[in-house]
Amino acid sequence: MPESSQNVDNALKYKNISASNEPNSALSKLDRLVRPSGRVFFGWWIVAASGGLQWLAAVLWMQSYGAYVVVLQGDFGWSKTLMAGAFALTRIESGILGPLQGWLVDRFGPRIILVIGILLFGVGFMLFSQVDSLLGFYLTFALIALGSSLGGFATLMVSIVNWFDQHRAKAVSISQMGYSVGGLSVPAIIFCLEAFGWRTTAFLSGVLVIAVSLPLVSLVRHRPEDYGEVADGVRSSDQAGASRLSSTQDFTARQAMRTWTFWLISFGHAFALLTVSSLLVHLVPHLTEGLDYSLAEAGLVVALMTACQLAGQVAGGYLGDRFDKRLICVLCMVAHCAGLLLVAFAIDLWMIVLFAALHGGAWGIRGPQMVALRADYFGPSSFGTIMGFSSLVVMLGMSAGPIVAGYMADVSGDYRSGFTLLALMALVGSVCFVLARPPKRLPQPSET
Repeated sequence: MPESSQNVDNALKYKNISASNEPNSALSKLDRLVRPSGRVFFGWWIVAASGGLQWLAAVLWMQSYGAYVVVLQGDFGWSKTLMAGAFALTRIESGILGPLQGWLVDRFGPRIILVIGILLFGVGFMLFSQVDSLLGFYLTFALIALGSSLGGFATLMVSIVNWFDQHRAKAVSISQMGYSVGGLSVPAIIFCLEAFGWRTTAFLSGVLVIAVSLPLVSLVRHRPEDYGEVADGVRSSDQAGASRLSSTQDFTARQAMRTWTFWLISFGHAFALLTVSSLLVHLVPHLTEGLDYSLAEAGLVVALMTACQLAGQVAGGYLGDRFDKRLICVLCMVAHCAGLLLVAFAIDLWMIVLFAALHGGAWGIRGPQMVALRADYFGPSSFGTIMGFSSLVVMLGMSAGPIVAGYMADVSGDYRSGFTLLALMALVGSVCFVLARPPKRLPQPSET
């Protein structure tokens, strides 16, 4: 009997057993989710490994970059615009790399790309610990960015969207919780920066990347069919009929780019990352220089924001699999706008706390929808390439946000005007998601 038929039979038997044992209980539902055929579905191991890899990228680089900005400015006296420029250039690099990276992952699978990326990521940190010039800083951060891109989010998502269908938003959100936990861990990096210095912290970060990440990569697989599995662990005839997009309906990258939906989602995502990227770089400097918080207190604000992001990801996985992902994104963009305005004009602690709740929660809820929405609309077969071409647009927001906020802060002396402008751009992004309706379904071969 074929492996897929055995999976279906096992699932039906397991379903009958579960039906007699409190089928409506939360524990029973969780058990059926994790063990749809009576054993732990391997896709969840991929989710766990992806979470660990995203934790490392977040705590060591993305979420802690603002802390490095403060320390490096103290050592070298570089301006906010120059510091933001390094971050922006790494995002441009990742965006330009996106189409090639996506094609390579779709063609050769994620594991080999992850290994290459992790080695570059770790070595980049080791070289960064030795820099003594602005050029060296830019070059080593370019290497770190290249490694984190190849060995991080985009590559991992190709695996997850192939291994999950009905539970795609949940799987993506759980994996992205690693990024949030990384944000919660930023105070530990700040402690290391203050206790051991940025050079020692950077070198040890490189060692940690290689030592921890390579074992996690061994758990990542490309497509379930290559291992005798099916998406979600089992697919009965009813589930197959309910699938959003079957393999015969998947869009190629060229077909996807011919739709307005592809471009609207891409620009909406870019406007979202205007706010996210600007705060990754400038939140800690704004809190320490503009609002007179200490570096340790600013780290606690980052941790609070990330805790809200973590809670948002839990909610986002649940909401995304049950409600319209597009409209969820609209509400999140409005929350991004409100949060950015609050922190820009904060005069009391409650405004900082509310900012952390709104921005962190919106970031957490919206993040999984960005992946799941594209996979739902265009299918998983060419997801890596589609996501890669989309990154050419998305990187505009990721790179422009820090530069705009940094330049306006250098000119005006504070972040208020820059943050206000970026908040208004978030509202423009909400309109993109309002208009991003599902593309017309491609005909199956029998319909042509």
